[in-house]
Amino acid sequence: MFIEEARVGSELDHGNIVQVHDFGVDHSGYYLVMEWVDGVHLGQYMDVLAKRGQAFPWRHAAAIGVQVLAALSAAHQRVDASGQAAPVIHRDVTPQNILLSVTGVAKLTDFGLARALDRASMTAPDVVKGKLSYLAPELVFGQPATAQTDLYSLAIVLWEALAGERLFWGETASERVRKVREAEIPPLVTLRPSLPQALLAIVQRALERNPGERFESAEAMHDALLRCLSELPVSPRELAQTVIDLRVASGMTPRSVRPPSIPSPSSEVITRKVVLLKPGAKTG
Repeated sequence: MFIEEARVGSELDHGNIVQVHDFGVDHSGYYLVMEWVDGVHLGQYMDVLAKRGQAFPWRHAAAIGVQVLAALSAAHQRVDASGQAAPVIHRDVTPQNILLSVTGVAKLTDFGLARALDRASMTAPDVVKGKLSYLAPELVFGQPATAQTDLYSLAIVLWEALAGERLFWGETASERVRKVREAEIPPLVTLRPSLPQALLAIVQRALERNPGERFESAEAMHDALLRCLSELPVSPRELAQTVIDLRVASGMTPRSVRPPSIPSPSSEVITRKVVLLKPGAKTG
């Protein structure tokens, strides 16, 4: 699974996907060399707003959704070296896997549960993968993951951000599975009546129980959200400022802090890769 994550991740080159630069193994086990995203994940963003009693700005939620959908579209439309379609289904679109940078860019990370269609054997029969509360109902009935299952998961994330509460939460795994199976979704308009009708319609369509009634692609849902924002667009600077303000107000790690260097690397390979990732670093 780890090797598959590295293989798939390294082939997905897109500005809204956290890049996997390399991977290997040393004395402590396998490791990934990944892009460092300076910011917070969407779950932290949502938690801070909830603690403050503030509603998630719908324009920011839609703008984040647009960027995540751009990432999903790139993954779903992937082609292999021979030019054949080889889509990647993420399978784990959750708030924790959506990173918001201090430059106003949203990036989708952790393709560890993803499976390129040319690696069908990676998934064992009757095994459901992904965080239970964000699964599409067809997955718990044993149907295969598709682009529409990713759209459903993202719609859950958007619903929760806008509603300020969990959708399919339960104290036990069995309770969460039951709620996913039933797919009973409270109308978002009753919780946020001031939301634009166009936005409500987009989220509702992506949360349709029947996959065939959802958007036909990530690109189609992306375009619908863009139209929703056409009169009130969100600039990267605006989104960036909200992330910076949130971190400062919450006492999170300051912007200047970077991930620690790897102490006493066990091989020349690791040393070389770490150096290559440092902006402006000199190599010898």
